Amino acid sequence: MAAAASAAQPSAGGAPATEGTKAKPSCAGYDWLIVGAGFAGAVLAERIASQRGERVVVVDRRDHIGGNAYDHLDAAGVLIHRYGPHIFHTNSEQIFSYLSRFTGWRPYEHRVLAEVKSPATGETMQVPMPINLDTINRLYGLSLTEDDVESWLASRAEQVDQVRTSEDVVVGKVGRELYELFFRGYTRKQWALDPSELDKSVTARVPTRTNRDDRYFTDRFQAMPAEGYTAMFRRILDHPLITVCTGMPFEDARRRFAFRRLVWTGPVDEYFGFRFGKLPYRSLRFRHETLDREWALPTGTVNHPDEATPFTRVSEYKWMTGQTHPKTSVTYEYPSAEGDPYYPIPRPENAALYKRYEALADAEADTWFVGRLATYRYYNMDQVVGQALATFERIQKTVPREAANQNRAAGRVAAGD
Repeated sequence: MAAAASAAQPSAGGAPATEGTKAKPSCAGYDWLIVGAGFAGAVLAERIASQRGERVVVVDRRDHIGGNAYDHLDAAGVLIHRYGPHIFHTNSEQIFSYLSRFTGWRPYEHRVLAEVKSPATGETMQVPMPINLDTINRLYGLSLTEDDVESWLASRAEQVDQVRTSEDVVVGKVGRELYELFFRGYTRKQWALDPSELDKSVTARVPTRTNRDDRYFTDRFQAMPAEGYTAMFRRILDHPLITVCTGMPFEDARRRFAFRRLVWTGPVDEYFGFRFGKLPYRSLRFRHETLDREWALPTGTVNHPDEATPFTRVSEYKWMTGQTHPKTSVTYEYPSAEGDPYYPIPRPENAALYKRYEALADAEADTWFVGRLATYRYYNMDQVVGQALATFERIQKTVPREAANQNRAAGRVAAGD
């Protein structure tokens, strides 16, 4: 079994209990040092250990595994996501099948409401987001059909000759009024930039629908790990050739361990000592609150696009986890310029700065850069898993294995691993 630091054991009902104690790391040499115990690091550690028979040490400066997907029981016993809601969705059968080796699933389709004022009445109401047929009808007191709403939206859309910014995307689809109502304030809070200053990719992620589909995502596979993300990560890392050390920065690990190759999943600019300056990120501050009632929200997440409201959204985890509990816990999200890096800021000058770091990364011998921070991309969880699996295939093709490692891998396969 992997020497997993701070890996919580399952509690009654399958949810992770409080974190365990840190394992004492081995001082033996390793084939690989993997920095970061989130999706990118964990998937690559599992693939390298199980398929190549090579020894891996995974380190993370945080005191837990799972990266930003880490979940745990709060003081009231409610399973929460420490870093805000993480909803798993993917269209990739390969990615879903891979993760299914380490978790059962609870089917879950996320739904979001936006709290806005009706342009018709001035009344504050909560309406489906992304914008759909019911959103329009409720906001404007209309009775449009699916056939009607497309032409209604087209009549309000502005002509945009060349779509370049996030503002262009939205006003070209739904017009200025809905843009101001749903997107401008939310985006300015989230990114500290006006949508007219952001790449079109930001708002292009959010569709507009002419039917009544109120699901936030439409992917083929939508589900939550049945026992939580931390339990899934614990199983991914449960291998005799994997050692996990949390609460350990990279600088400590490189002094303590002998290793031949490196996987880096942290910020790429940090790896190179910020040689060309810092890559800009947005961060988040989370306010977790437990309420002495069974439910707090009408759905999993309520967005607050109004710029006067300091938080962007509030989420209630029991919708996602299916947990039965007399109390409930919610999380408010406050965007910030300070704190852990979460979101690469999609601006042309930032992309150009990343290209300079990418050139350094490409030239770094025996080192692989994987994940959102290491490649400065706004990836969903499934995309990070896909990137890690693709990176492993490249490793298989380009990195020779020693005979002893091949024998270890063959032995594990023969034993049914």
